[in-house]
Amino acid sequence: MATTNKAQRVAFAGLSVIAVLATAACGGGDKATSGESTAALNWDQKGPITFVQGKDNNNLVQPLLNEWNKEHPNEKVTFVQLSASADEQRQKMVDNANTKGASNFDVLYLDIVWTAEFAAKQWVHELPKDMFPTDGMLQPAVDGATYFDKLYAYPTSSDGAMLYFRKDLLEKAGIKEAPKTWSDMKAACTKVKALPEGKGLDCYGGQFQKYEGLTCNITEIVNSSGAEFLDKDGKPQVNSEAALKGVQWLQDSFKDGTIPKAATTWMEEPSRQAFQDGKLVFLRQWPYIYSLMQAKDGSSKVADKFGIAPLPGLEGPGVSTLGGHNLAISKTAKNLGTARDFIKWYGEEAQQKTAAQKATLAPTRESLYADADLVKQLPYLPVLKESIATAKARPKVVAYNDATQAIQDASANVIAGKDPKSNFEGLQTKLTELTK
Repeated sequence: MATTNKAQRVAFAGLSVIAVLATAACGGGDKATSGESTAALNWDQKGPITFVQGKDNNNLVQPLLNEWNKEHPNEKVTFVQLSASADEQRQKMVDNANTKGASNFDVLYLDIVWTAEFAAKQWVHELPKDMFPTDGMLQPAVDGATYFDKLYAYPTSSDGAMLYFRKDLLEKAGIKEAPKTWSDMKAACTKVKALPEGKGLDCYGGQFQKYEGLTCNITEIVNSSGAEFLDKDGKPQVNSEAALKGVQWLQDSFKDGTIPKAATTWMEEPSRQAFQDGKLVFLRQWPYIYSLMQAKDGSSKVADKFGIAPLPGLEGPGVSTLGGHNLAISKTAKNLGTARDFIKWYGEEAQQKTAAQKATLAPTRESLYADADLVKQLPYLPVLKESIATAKARPKVVAYNDATQAIQDASANVIAGKDPKSNFEGLQTKLTELTK
């Protein structure tokens, strides 16, 4: 994710996990004002450090830190656990920067969407690429940790949305594969709803409540229509003809019932519940829901009845919003050598595999998507890799909080039936101001 108050990852029953999901993506926009020379920093200084992230209900972090601390008794890492709210996590990190390290925060677990802001405002150190190699990592994840061609964080987990579909019903309707376009999806729904088993089902669901999840969904719709929020030069393009085709599709889908009106109240969990209760044919969602829907304890009506595919788009496969988290070094950190070594260790294949097994965190290490044991446990990994490989970040704007609010306002108006063109021309103006 998505995404917390910016998207939340919740109970992962199959692995007895309750985790906080953040499906945010990378920010960016204004040029970095940092003029620091990484060569002038003392990367040899070692000693105790702190590791700061949101609530760890899945008990992933402390066991990993115990492993590190056992091997590095003079460089112990202390876990500083913040709240489950992404907004509150960010604010605590901002407070630490503004008070020149009063909270003693060293290594920060940054939601990918915060990268640009923290880099541009000089709250984190640039990471020398020769010290922090990213070979073998998924390129979109590396891009999400990069700001103006400089690495400011180390990619440790990624995420991508996928299309969950009722494979059993599509097969009964004579449909052999998941749809690749929105029109194919609507046609499939018509056939499924004509079946006795399809009576009363809704077609498609996503996360359309006015919160960060709506930004994820509308970004995907715009990108999947062949458009983009910002071009390669960082200039907004949300009022382009292609973008408006995607936005119009969203409005039309609510009007004709393809997307149920109830979806305007859906975040991650209500949408997951609707599909899991057998009320939807298709659902746009993150991978964390897989084992919940495969539960054999009677809580899921779709266990062994669904499939997973890449998102559909206007004229072909769609584009997911990029999610994930990166590790960054606070500008107030002192023991940079330990911070560097710990971050690299935390991002190694072994630790990422543990994170995938215990918390369903998508690896940034490409090799893990072919790991036989991991694929057996998480069979959606090949589709997820495809989703992440083509994923795009949300609009790269340093003032991301303002940008996402503007995106949500315009999108909610369109869903409510207001004119797409005028609303997205207004959004174009707002984003232009924010990206100057």
